[in-house]
Amino acid sequence: MAPLALKYSQTGNPLEVLSLEEVTLPSLQPRQVHLKMLAAAIHPSDFGMIQGSYGKLRELPAIGGREGLAEVVAIGNEVGEVRIGDRVRIPEQSGAWQTELVTDAAGLYVIPADIPLESAATPWVNPATAWRLLRDAHVAPGSWVVQNAANSAVGVAVIQMAKHLGIKTLNVVRRAELIPELERLGADVVVLEDSGYEKRVKELTQGGTVALALNSIGGESAMRLIKCLSDGSSHVTFGAATFEPVRYPTRYLIFNDIHLRGFWMDRWYRQSSRERIQIMMDNLFDLMRKGVIKPVVAEKFTLNQWREAIEAVSKPRLGKVLFVGGDAS
Repeated sequence: MAPLALKYSQTGNPLEVLSLEEVTLPSLQPRQVHLKMLAAAIHPSDFGMIQGSYGKLRELPAIGGREGLAEVVAIGNEVGEVRIGDRVRIPEQSGAWQTELVTDAAGLYVIPADIPLESAATPWVNPATAWRLLRDAHVAPGSWVVQNAANSAVGVAVIQMAKHLGIKTLNVVRRAELIPELERLGADVVVLEDSGYEKRVKELTQGGTVALALNSIGGESAMRLIKCLSDGSSHVTFGAATFEPVRYPTRYLIFNDIHLRGFWMDRWYRQSSRERIQIMMDNLFDLMRKGVIKPVVAEKFTLNQWREAIEAVSKPRLGKVLFVGGDAS
């Protein structure tokens, strides 16, 4: 079967601009490898790129997908970095939504063989973001983190990592059925978005210090998080699901010394050395081995089922939607 790639030649609605195409792979050069996709994530930022609204865009035509896992099935005669059978991260610039590809061996990241497939396919965007949000804020054990969109992949990773680090989580969701699911995953407190929880934060945290707020929605949801914070604490925005602006909270900045800042994982990668990136990933892999981080996967589809996969992402769910290698026929 010919290799397939999910491509787009213009920005717009993914269901309208994406097309699944057969591709011809180039001849394998001495310093190149032939990869076979095992699994690839579908992220909101993938759609941002395709729609033209993300912070960085690809030169068109492009193959979709920022994060994926592949097996090395052939190597050039001068390749020493990887071996046949190794599992590696699909280079982001190549596009992860393709069944096979040929790429340079230099710069590939090898994923340890003992990491479960679903974890190995999805550490670079969501768990890495959760790790940086928690570690870079230097939240003390016993303190609280409040987050909206707590059922997102980053939100789930924050819950799992925080529990491991001895940090408590106050988690905000929009659907009541998510409350027992997040509690099962280790959430300390789960509340509904419009429940007035920000007025009861002392009761909900038993008077604890709320040291960090994590916002990936914006608008009034972001303001509610600010109202929960203890004096001198930080509010970090790393997403804007509703695209609603956040009203400048003058009172909280002046009287409560609240610090507002943003975080973009892509920028962190660009500004970090390969050695620093590898140290972070080794820490994440260790947590995956120990079962601390377990991605929640809602559904899996092959590339032939790409329309169903994109529609599944738009529906209410808990867990990631993945593409997996193989033929749907």
